Amino acid sequence: MKGIAPLSGSFIITAIIGFLVSAIYIFPRSNPWGLALCILFIIIFVAGMISTTYAPIEAEIAVEKKGKK
Repeated sequence: MKGIAPLSGSFIITAIIGFLVSAIYIFPRSNPWGLALCILFIIIFVAGMISTTYAPIEAEIAVEKKGKK
């Protein structure tokens, strides 16, 4: 698939941490905001999984190398 962008590993970690913070701290205080942020971070996590599964390996390696400089 040509149109799938390679994403870094920190993208998925950010989605996981964001979901946990939203579910543990924000949702009990404000249900609408907590639910909205949980859904947002789930979508971000799914995008990261799709990128990990279908992105070309060479492009992903180039993104990782660029981030380490």
